[in-house]
Amino acid sequence: MSTLLVGTRKGLFVLDTDGADRAATALAGPHFPAVPVSAVLADPRDGAWYVALDHGHFGTKLHRSDDRGATWTELPAPEYPADAGPVPNSRVDPTAPASLKMVWCLEAAHAAQPGTIFAGTVPGGLFRSDDHGATWALVRSMWDHPDRPKGNGGGYDEPGIHSISVDPRGPGRYAVGSSCNGVWVTDDDGATWTLGTGMWFGFMPEHLDDDPAGQDPHRVVRCAAAPDVMWTQHHCGIWRSEDAGLTWTNIADVAPSSFGFAVAAHPTDPGTAWFAPAHSDEQRIPVDGKVVVTRTRDGGATFDQLTDGLPQQDAYHLIYRHGMDVDGTGSLLAMASTTGSLWLGHDGGERWERVSAELPPVLCVRWT
Repeated sequence: MSTLLVGTRKGLFVLDTDGADRAATALAGPHFPAVPVSAVLADPRDGAWYVALDHGHFGTKLHRSDDRGATWTELPAPEYPADAGPVPNSRVDPTAPASLKMVWCLEAAHAAQPGTIFAGTVPGGLFRSDDHGATWALVRSMWDHPDRPKGNGGGYDEPGIHSISVDPRGPGRYAVGSSCNGVWVTDDDGATWTLGTGMWFGFMPEHLDDDPAGQDPHRVVRCAAAPDVMWTQHHCGIWRSEDAGLTWTNIADVAPSSFGFAVAAHPTDPGTAWFAPAHSDEQRIPVDGKVVVTRTRDGGATFDQLTDGLPQQDAYHLIYRHGMDVDGTGSLLAMASTTGSLWLGHDGGERWERVSAELPPVLCVRWT
């Protein structure tokens, strides 16, 4: 049996699949009804589930379950220290002290660091817990880095960290994706950072469009079995790295569009990745009203358009950054949309099963 966590604008749902065909068997929930779930994590080291809740006026809340959602324990949310200073280029108030707006992603550290969890936040700070979320500390080496103030808001009024990709080859190696602040890479557990190069952001002035600290990667993922291979769905196209995020190569002319938010990397095949294209920045809907998943199996040289089971007429779904995930076998995908549809993609996305069309807008999905 496989289990999928589905974070929506109105609570957390849990989907079980079973049988040889991995068909959906039960969709339960919601946990935390009517509350937006901005991030979910199923810790592969101990099986714990973590959720981040966006209570709006009442702030961010974190919860942990050690019994698959039967009971939940509230954890303290990350807190910006008093000396963190303001957030440069904030569209709200660039003079106000930094404060937590949202936890945008949660990630477990390397297996050799069993208590360590990372949280990516808006307004752009990376937080670390070494005690299963009981306490949190801002990673000052990144926050105080001279290139961080070059960032600006992407999907929000301030920069936000949406991707933390841990390298399984050893503890302390990971890459961080931020909108709009680029891809940050460390191999010494955050003591030092290197910004990934090679991307360009066409909405910036010409003399700034290739600045690594001003890039807008929408989502950053890697192949677990070949960790040097990483993929990003960027605001200005699709990019691939073969050196763990240090340099990036653009993949051009992907039909029907190279704009989108979600990407999933095959866990064992470094040549395979999936994307959920939208029309464009200006029209965040499917091209021609047809929901399509694009897949490459040769490192981006060619792409298939996967449509079997997906709506092909008058469909206006958008897949958010965390709205697509692939399981550990690489054969079963999950994808969910802003209009409340949830699909399972069988056989690597060759055939899609619609599980529900009645969910609240989906913010994130994740296999346990």
